[in-house]
Amino acid sequence: MSTMKAAVVRSFTDDLDVTEIEVPTPGPYEALVRVEYSGVCHTDLHAAHGDWPVKPTPPFVPGHEGAGTVVAIGDRVTRVAEGDRVGNAWLWSACGECEYCETGWETLCPNQRNGGYAVDGSFGQYMLVDSRYCPIIPDGVSMAAVAPILCAGVTVYKGLKRTDTKPGDWVLVSGVGGLGHIAVQYAIAMGRRVAAVDVDESKLALARKHGAEVTVNASMSDDPAAELQGLTGGGVHGALVTAVNGHAFPQAVGALRRGGTVSLVGLPPESFPLDIFTTVLFGLTVRGSIVGTRKDMAEAIDFFVRGKIDPTYTVRPLDDINAIFAEMQAGRIDGRVVMDMS
Repeated sequence: MSTMKAAVVRSFTDDLDVTEIEVPTPGPYEALVRVEYSGVCHTDLHAAHGDWPVKPTPPFVPGHEGAGTVVAIGDRVTRVAEGDRVGNAWLWSACGECEYCETGWETLCPNQRNGGYAVDGSFGQYMLVDSRYCPIIPDGVSMAAVAPILCAGVTVYKGLKRTDTKPGDWVLVSGVGGLGHIAVQYAIAMGRRVAAVDVDESKLALARKHGAEVTVNASMSDDPAAELQGLTGGGVHGALVTAVNGHAFPQAVGALRRGGTVSLVGLPPESFPLDIFTTVLFGLTVRGSIVGTRKDMAEAIDFFVRGKIDPTYTVRPLDDINAIFAEMQAGRIDGRVVMDMS
């Protein structure tokens, strides 16, 4: 077990290098996990291309939706043991001492470390996790199916909570991709009525399959926001934008009814215009939402364990990673891709 197969980012302009690298050794508080499955997130694509202002440092191994079994532990580990089923996450660890960690906002910790970005992630047959922060995966659930919950699931679950909606309210899910199709399911499980908008009819069909009552194809509508306003009797109470298209953001704000809240989780490179007059006059709230805390993660996994969430995914081998990224860029993936790491 001295080496393992992994997909490595060596530069922001080249394909990932699927090769053999050394198996890491767990340090204090860390556990070594044999990865069984890893979801592929749009953030992994951004990481591999160095798209964001704070860039990871090559070489590194992406991936923050890994699910597997603990095979070794380092010093000071008390929360997990060999044989436990765990995952990694975007919030790989936080400092635990700052004002954000102390007030339940560990996802805003300025000293946090992120899986597959600052710390090598799950695109390898083994990975390290911080035992204090890793999600615990209950026995009896599919490791392939739970993988998308570890980022896509917890991200949209927290984002929906941040819309400040209640059961019976209308929620718009903008973008029905890897995150959006799961967001539709969480919103339904949380008692919300769902409207969905996308530019791809097959993705809108996926939204309807998972319970969306209203769908709008933005590429075929003269005014998607106005159409959504009409179809929901005055606008949605909350909106969750998972799309990676800058046009989706003002569109979601425009679909809100008075007093509504839009929660932003998609990260396209563009800025978007905000109509200040309408925002003030209608009392709208626009807020960012970044993944979820350990508590949010446990809640998101619980919805899945109780059968409320059923991710649409396909299983592919690690060797396909560069093809998967190409398909992701082209918008040709329905749901999520989960890689079999065996």
